[in-house]
Amino acid sequence: MPDVKDLSICKDAQLMLKKAAEDGVETVWDRYLKQQPPCGYCELGLSCRNCVMGPCRIDPFGEGPQQGVCGADADIIVARNLSRMIAAGAASHSDHGRDLVEVLHKIGQGRAPGYEIKDPEKMKRLALEYGVPTDNRDTAAIALDLAEAMMEDYGMKKDQITLVGRAPQQRLELWKKLRVLPRGIDRETSEMMHRTHMGVDNDWVSLLLQAVRNSLSDGFGGAMIGTEVSDIIFGTPQPGMSEMNLGVLKEDRVNLLVHGHSPVVSEMICLAADDPELVALAKSKGAQGINIAGLCCTGNELMMRRQIPMAGNHLMTELTLVTGAVEAMVVDYQCIMPSLGQVAQCYHTRMYSTSDKAKFPFMEHVEFNPANAKEQAYRIVREAIENFTRRIPEKVNIPVAPVKTMTGFSVEAIVAALGGTLIPLIEAIKAGKIKGAVGVVGCNNPKIKQDYGHVELIKRLIANDILVLTTGCVNVAAGKAGLQVPEAKELAGPGLKEVCGALGIPPSLHVGSCVDNSRILVIACALANALGVDIDQLPLAGSAPEWYSEKAATIAFYVMASGIFTHLGVMPPILGSKKVTEMATQGLNDVFGACFAVEPDPIKAAELITNHILEKRKGLGLSV
Repeated sequence: MPDVKDLSICKDAQLMLKKAAEDGVETVWDRYLKQQPPCGYCELGLSCRNCVMGPCRIDPFGEGPQQGVCGADADIIVARNLSRMIAAGAASHSDHGRDLVEVLHKIGQGRAPGYEIKDPEKMKRLALEYGVPTDNRDTAAIALDLAEAMMEDYGMKKDQITLVGRAPQQRLELWKKLRVLPRGIDRETSEMMHRTHMGVDNDWVSLLLQAVRNSLSDGFGGAMIGTEVSDIIFGTPQPGMSEMNLGVLKEDRVNLLVHGHSPVVSEMICLAADDPELVALAKSKGAQGINIAGLCCTGNELMMRRQIPMAGNHLMTELTLVTGAVEAMVVDYQCIMPSLGQVAQCYHTRMYSTSDKAKFPFMEHVEFNPANAKEQAYRIVREAIENFTRRIPEKVNIPVAPVKTMTGFSVEAIVAALGGTLIPLIEAIKAGKIKGAVGVVGCNNPKIKQDYGHVELIKRLIANDILVLTTGCVNVAAGKAGLQVPEAKELAGPGLKEVCGALGIPPSLHVGSCVDNSRILVIACALANALGVDIDQLPLAGSAPEWYSEKAATIAFYVMASGIFTHLGVMPPILGSKKVTEMATQGLNDVFGACFAVEPDPIKAAELITNHILEKRKGLGLSV
């Protein structure tokens, strides 16, 4: 196995990788090495298994087959593969949104014990966007009608989904002209899968335009709905301090980890863990209490709203179990490695899956729904407490002390910090104190040293007076590196340092889970509307330095289609088609005013992004 310092920049990860090796536990890095060398056809996007006349592959050197059995060439195959990736990503985030709408609907019906509307004012504002009346109506009635209006966004009754109206008029007109304006959330995913069936759409440009429409149905549809409804039910996040890394686990407490992406499950676990009777039960078993910690985006959801600490991001999930200090891990869906249950077999940890759509090996399935979630949560917390007595002391190793981090930067919180309007932010951008803003988002990928791409990119951006907004796994990287506390202003350029000092905020803002990329879109749309320009004229960029998932590909597409230059640290599987590659990295700029750039080196990526932002400033007549 390589030196652990080559695998991760994180001290807790390095120490746990050594312990995993000593304990005989296989990790994601071990399995990655076993997969080397990878399939070259797959890396280039030149393999096709869409039907059983194949599987087929195209020879990139021109000596072997240049068409699949059906006659599809490299351009068609690469475009189809990419489009299916985007469809899967859109389905994932949009289905997440659907689950939350279902809970909202059940609250309106009085059939969701334990759940409530924590931000009724936000619900009323959103109801107005959907044309749902609010005057002289009770909360439950508004919730029911709003949920049903959102359900229609998933179907085929509308010409366009509702929240796309938040985009600037210029962008809407462009989408209409290109016929990529999303009509229904499920409709666009279903049509994308239909088009990529053998014998349907075999024009690579047409396929990619539908992929754009599909991505927008997520960015301005399912994902945005997911964020807004989460805020309504669980509360709109406000700034607060929390902690990060494996040090958030407590040797003297019952440690219960929540992992995945949906707050529907984790919020009920928190409710149960706060119950005085269960706390007393934990103390009767020799523990000092119950400690909840998050992983991945479920962790981000809880940290944003409750300041509950985060144990780690995607590549830390197995390593949390290696501490030997985890009584139970509760998972919902997305980014959950099937290996987790097997790793848990080496320790005393109990594993629970909770979603009807996500079951895993070596996990007990305890299904949650709006009607039974409270009851099921109490059961799991009680069983975790009982499991504390089975902990094996000689296997426990909590390797580091936790570090402080600041969280809770919802759109509403950012606007409130600015005095209730975006004007101070606009003025700071005009004055050059803030050169621009970048959304640094996405996952971990064992192809890249863990968190290196995230941390090095953010450090260089903030040093150039560029404000950073982070979602997903990046939050953990930035938090562990000390970039998400007010004191990090000292690492920023003079202008950004001044702004952060005046507002008491970090130069890198934790804005939520990966579904909360919609918060960044909302801010971009609001800035463009305030200035009377399209989004592609603003000094903005997006970056996913360590992405791996299909969801990340969808996010990248809707960010680009919104007019925001997008950097990727890992090459998507498109190099097998020169046309698709040139379109992605150059041609899209002529169509959407933005394109992609692939650069694995975060230092070079920071230079690319900074130069882009300075060019956009010039275009607006601003100083650079």
